[in-house]
Amino acid sequence: MNCREFSRLAQGVAGALILSAAVSGAASSARAEEMVVGLITKTDTIPFFVKMREAATEEAGKLGVKLVASTGKFDGDTESQVAAIENLISLGAKGIMITPSNSTAILSAVKEARDKGIIVIALDTPTEPPEAVDATMATDNFKAGEYQGTYARLALGGKAPKIVMLDGTSGSSVSELRHDGYLKGMGLAEGDPAIVGAQFTNGATDKAQAAMENLLAAHPDINAVYSINETAAAGAYAAIKAAGLENDIVLTAIDGGCAGVKNVADGKTAATVMQFPRKMAALGVKAIVDAAKGGAKPSGFIDTGSEVITDKPFAELPSKDTAFGAKACWG
Repeated sequence: MNCREFSRLAQGVAGALILSAAVSGAASSARAEEMVVGLITKTDTIPFFVKMREAATEEAGKLGVKLVASTGKFDGDTESQVAAIENLISLGAKGIMITPSNSTAILSAVKEARDKGIIVIALDTPTEPPEAVDATMATDNFKAGEYQGTYARLALGGKAPKIVMLDGTSGSSVSELRHDGYLKGMGLAEGDPAIVGAQFTNGATDKAQAAMENLLAAHPDINAVYSINETAAAGAYAAIKAAGLENDIVLTAIDGGCAGVKNVADGKTAATVMQFPRKMAALGVKAIVDAAKGGAKPSGFIDTGSEVITDKPFAELPSKDTAFGAKACWG
């Protein structure tokens, strides 16, 4: 090889190296600029939050962004949620969606995120105050509770109510809103003697069953049971059936998971109020990405809807049957 040939070869190798470096640099830059969106749920054991995460993952994939998902160890685990927010801040997330385990305990971390320009959206559970986040995408939980209470009142058919309240988690705005809505639907005020007992269950089947057993032992004439969700209703039904009172008590729920709809179809629960967690998560991801690309920031409360599901309807209350429920359920 003469000098001229060697020179041409050297130039070609140098050009290839420069091109390779440029491609590598561009890939690195693309990776560095990959948009991160966070999702923080209460737990990863309740189907509602599992489906929320699935929908967020699917929407992130469609939009070409990276979803970083975290969860509490249990409903009420604020410490893990705060740590997840701090991690997402350090990752430079463009937006964070969160289902707060406690409506006030996460507010300092949320403020820190928003102060850094990160969009924060509450899913399912509002913060207190609601203005602590940019937007809330959720079921109108007061309305869902009111639907549940209205159904129970109609199903009692004029009987004097003797109610127990199987609530969710202390400090949760969802628990409080559904509780208050149920009482409005029943036409009762807090403290009414028709409410013979109330216990927090964290929405868990085992805790709800134990609570229901205790309440039935103290009040065997209970004729209506409010439950925070379908997993709590399942525990309540187990206790009610063991006591032989399944035909004497109007048991209702909120969620719209497939197992909950089947319990309505099987007559274990009189009615459930379906909500749409997949819609909440998908809308949240899209809103964050749109805003990050220059669109309008999401704001205010966005109701993602609810439907009463029952096979024993009343003309006074719009509802869908379990055939509809089986097609629309999310569990």
